[in-house]
Amino acid sequence: MALVQCCLALMLCAWSFGVMAADIALVGLMSGKALVVIDGGKRQTLAVGATTLEGVKLMTIESGAAVFEIDGRPRRVALGQSVVSTPGAERPATTLIADSRGHFVVPGSVNGVPMRFLVDTGATLVSLGAADARRARIDASKGTPGMTMTANGPARVWRVRLESVKLGGITLRDVEASVHEQDMPVVLLGMSFLNRMEIHRDGSAMTLTQRY
Repeated sequence: MALVQCCLALMLCAWSFGVMAADIALVGLMSGKALVVIDGGKRQTLAVGATTLEGVKLMTIESGAAVFEIDGRPRRVALGQSVVSTPGAERPATTLIADSRGHFVVPGSVNGVPMRFLVDTGATLVSLGAADARRARIDASKGTPGMTMTANGPARVWRVRLESVKLGGITLRDVEASVHEQDMPVVLLGMSFLNRMEIHRDGSAMTLTQRY
């Protein structure tokens, strides 16, 4: 009986381990290798093709990013970014790591076009500069004109709807945004995106979980 109970316990432990969420942070890149932190543990060096004890496999290394296989699915993680993969989860989630200034500057996309986001809870809308809007095939002239206040004073903007905004494993459709008359160094990821998230801060980490 004791042997049977022990076997059952081992089976349950193995099953539980197999469905645990994996929190992967990419903290460094080398030739053919990636420096990662998984589930807040110690840093470990992973070569292309190798698999960690947590079941995370490094598939390829790209410029400034790495592609991992997690639970049989590829996930691209940018340098300095962290993603959470929860098997069977109904709501996508991603974890971001702040830079040395405490800012969350992360890669993403608008209408399928790569962008660089700055998470800004003080911005009402997702805000794009003129050049980024053109790259994302947004015709600002069809939007609603208006004015907004910036650090440099009032600025002319146009309110538009974005087909999609993607950040990590989260993709939102039909997101309200503003296009500025001038170029901007980053896209401000404002509350028209963040209001649809559950936001959890833990030190330098911010976890976004899609609500709807």
